[in-house]
Amino acid sequence: MQQDKRQAYWRANTALIRNLLIVWALVSIVFSILLVEPLNAIRLGSVPLGFWMAQQGSIFVFVALIFIYAVQMDKLDRKYDIDE
Repeated sequence: MQQDKRQAYWRANTALIRNLLIVWALVSIVFSILLVEPLNAIRLGSVPLGFWMAQQGSIFVFVALIFIYAVQMDKLDRKYDIDE
């Protein structure tokens, strides 16, 4: 039973990491590089959105993903009784 619990915990952990990495890749590669020209047609104040995403938006998203990871891992630790 302990082995099954560890495997379930590891699957949940890797799924969380995978999903957060997908979001990170979408924001940093797709929005900040590949779609920069279409996004530049949209203005965020006086700055083109594509430029803002490449310079500031991707950093904000990355920091938010760190906090999301910490909160979600805390929930996983409690769910699988691994909290310290």
